[in-house]
Amino acid sequence: MTSIPERSVVVVGAGIIGLASSLILAKAGYDVVIVARDLPGDLNTAWASPFAGANIIPPVEMGNKEMLRESIAHWQEISKAGPANGVKALQPVKATEHYTDRENNDFVWYRDLYPSFRDLEPSELAPGCKTGFTFQTWIINPDVLLPWLMDCLNGFGVQTIRAEVKSLDEAAWLAGGASVIVNASGLGAKSLANDPDVAAYRGQTMLIKSDYDEVKMIQGSEYTYVIPRPLSRGVIIGGVSEEGSENNAIDVELKQDILRRVNRLTNGAFSHVDVERDVMRDIVGFRPGRRTGIRVEKEGRVVHAYGFKGAGYVYSFGAANQIKRLVDSIVVHPRL
Repeated sequence: MTSIPERSVVVVGAGIIGLASSLILAKAGYDVVIVARDLPGDLNTAWASPFAGANIIPPVEMGNKEMLRESIAHWQEISKAGPANGVKALQPVKATEHYTDRENNDFVWYRDLYPSFRDLEPSELAPGCKTGFTFQTWIINPDVLLPWLMDCLNGFGVQTIRAEVKSLDEAAWLAGGASVIVNASGLGAKSLANDPDVAAYRGQTMLIKSDYDEVKMIQGSEYTYVIPRPLSRGVIIGGVSEEGSENNAIDVELKQDILRRVNRLTNGAFSHVDVERDVMRDIVGFRPGRRTGIRVEKEGRVVHAYGFKGAGYVYSFGAANQIKRLVDSIVVHPRL
């Protein structure tokens, strides 16, 4: 048996999972190198992090309570640093979720993790919805947060290498022979981890000029949301999630449909909006999902961390803590 005394880690991917993991590992004293095709500041639709709605609300079907608990604690800590990091500092935002396909709220596994959680009265529900609830959460501006995280990483001496690798071993070689590999490659995990369950989920949204200050969502038969974008003087409205589509063109008819649904959700709060005049940015992105769920586990000297779909920001720092514990177990314990 040989031990692995080195504390060198290569993180493959610079989306929110890769950056959060790199920060937690660097804070723990690891020598971290990030190898990624896309880096903060890029606007390539093949990676999702810059285009996300980025609210800290978990999908009910992707439940991991401890990971969420740890992530919320970290976002709360970051929010105290001030608005320059893209989190709406010290001003938790009100969020309301409505469901068309649920009869009650017994399915909500995270109600005790959020402040001011309460069930909605029937009179408060959006048209066509059967149940819902409201609570306080946090919203993020990726345009500001991702570069801020890179600045933090630079302060810890984390290196970045822009490269599109064909294998995880190639990434380790580029990083100078890193002893541990964190695979946070998102959609790239389909080939890098040889995982056929990795799938892209197309989303189309718009950044609209508005001072609307609440998160509102409909889940179920129609997926619709309004998410304020801090420090942008706008809100993200959407949406649609379509598995398997690789079309990155803007669907003009869908823009009108999104606006119609959002107005029904918000009682006409955006009735004045013209989808050409008032759109600050049309957004198409591809969420990096996995049909069999999130994968955070070790395989030899590799820690896999992908499949988060639209919940990357939600679980980011909780996942990073779990990744760090797995890296610790590889470094500390001998291997055969």
